[in-house]
Amino acid sequence: MRFPILLLMIAALLSASGCAERADCETGAAVEGLPVESFTVEIMSDDLTYPAYVAAPAQAGERIGGEDEAAVYPGVVMIHSFNGLEPGYRDLADRLAASGYVVIAPEWQTFERTPRDEVVGELLRAAAAHLMERDDVDGDRLGLTGFCAGGRYTMLFLPSMDEFRSGVAWYGFPYSGGFNDETKPADLIDGLDAPMLIIHGTGDVPSPISGIYEYAAALDAAGKYFEMKVYQGEDHSFMISGGERSDSSASLDAEGEMARFFDRTLKG
Repeated sequence: MRFPILLLMIAALLSASGCAERADCETGAAVEGLPVESFTVEIMSDDLTYPAYVAAPAQAGERIGGEDEAAVYPGVVMIHSFNGLEPGYRDLADRLAASGYVVIAPEWQTFERTPRDEVVGELLRAAAAHLMERDDVDGDRLGLTGFCAGGRYTMLFLPSMDEFRSGVAWYGFPYSGGFNDETKPADLIDGLDAPMLIIHGTGDVPSPISGIYEYAAALDAAGKYFEMKVYQGEDHSFMISGGERSDSSASLDAEGEMARFFDRTLKG
């Protein structure tokens, strides 16, 4: 069944509140939601140990199936940009956790600045496995999201990894082979079964909006379900400014789009 394209232009109507505090294994005050705890874990991939930031609801929340059974939440693997796991990504992870998700953000550049795709792919599988091992995560409800190079990885791996039910690609590169001139995400469209949200700005120079429109047309022609939110004039990496989460109207709206998309695809 083919679904219509959701193509929306910029709408700045999301109000901002303070973000969850971060401290290893300490509880912070969350944004209009659950209290959050955040900490760093180590995950193994190809015999190497990578640090990964984890943000999760600190309280059990609503009980399910009886008072002795704690709530479980969907999980999200977050892929940072080429600039590393900047504070803004930790902030985003905290805020998504406050909405009822367990988020893990592996530092994929720990050993190489420009690793091969297969190295990143194995790390993402390890991050997903870590989420599945947690008692507070429903392993059948995992999402994938990434920014910049992470946006490309989201487009690249969502078609081939059964672990993920949906994905959000922020200003990705659908026609790029990445750092090592490997597979282009657009070449894997036929294998895409999970719904995807694409977030992009018309002022993006590294990944021009024309390529995103071309990718959207190819997704539509293949009958793949996706949604797209385009922000007029916004440049590349508009969600993160100076390493911190931006509080511009476009950034706040885009953050809300991601949360609502995951609510529909992982909680619905």
